[in-house]
Amino acid sequence: MELEHIAILLFAYCLDLILGDPRQLPHLIVLFGNSISWGEKRLNKADHLFEKGLLLTLTLVVLSFVIPYIALLQLSNYSIFATVVISIVLLFYCLANKTLVKEGVAVFTTLENQGLEAGRKRLSWIVGRDTSSLNENQIRIATLETMSENLSDGVIAPLFFFAISGVPGAMAYKMINTLDSMVGYKNTRYEQFGKFAAKLDDVANYLPSRITAFLILLFSNKLKGLKFVFTEGKKHSSPNAGYPEAALAFVLNCRFGGPNIYFGKIVEKPYIGTNERNILHTEIYKTAKINYGVSLIMVVFCVAYLLLIKNI
Repeated sequence: MELEHIAILLFAYCLDLILGDPRQLPHLIVLFGNSISWGEKRLNKADHLFEKGLLLTLTLVVLSFVIPYIALLQLSNYSIFATVVISIVLLFYCLANKTLVKEGVAVFTTLENQGLEAGRKRLSWIVGRDTSSLNENQIRIATLETMSENLSDGVIAPLFFFAISGVPGAMAYKMINTLDSMVGYKNTRYEQFGKFAAKLDDVANYLPSRITAFLILLFSNKLKGLKFVFTEGKKHSSPNAGYPEAALAFVLNCRFGGPNIYFGKIVEKPYIGTNERNILHTEIYKTAKINYGVSLIMVVFCVAYLLLIKNI
């Protein structure tokens, strides 16, 4: 069975490298998002908002694990080949590294070739902050922050949960992460309703975020930055996002963080790193190389885990 898991992992990883997110095809995350939106519109009103949010979160996360688990188990009674193929497709939908890198490069390229306003608009496609007043360096910094954080959320974490609990585990994680991205905000509408989803996402990403930071340093041959990562990473308001950001800041010898505007309010984010400097256009390609390298190392680690820890 573990050999099948390895085949699923390798083929899904290669599909992501080749295809990214094919926009012409239905996407798993769209289905997740529609389910969350449907539930939120019906439950996020009146009183007991925390309890309602908890109910929606647990229901969707459990279903996102149980449905593929039962479906794949039943399908395996008829065709192992079909089970493996569908598993590959499902895991492929859980990975997002090529798209992450592509979007990051697109922001830098748009900024370089079309100017500040176009760069701001392109960045707004991939971040939650208000981009309308950002300067060129702030746009580049926001892009690199997003690439480091989403390397954890979009690649390392799904691979981590796949390694320990198969495709259902990866899908349950993606549901948790999608819930957090849609309702895990500290604003009037979602503060109570999305609180449980946000906390669950924090728990789910605790190990993957730190693994991501370690792998960024490992790939860059800068493990001496571990102390820096654990000193700077904990400054972030998120218990997880600061660690991959700190690792990339150490590798690039730059500074992330600082005040930003979210939903019309200034949020004073602490600085991560000490070297305040302008980010060069070419550094997006170095970051892309890091993302691809870290993803590959994680795949190798997952294969080793399936081979050695599960004793094939």
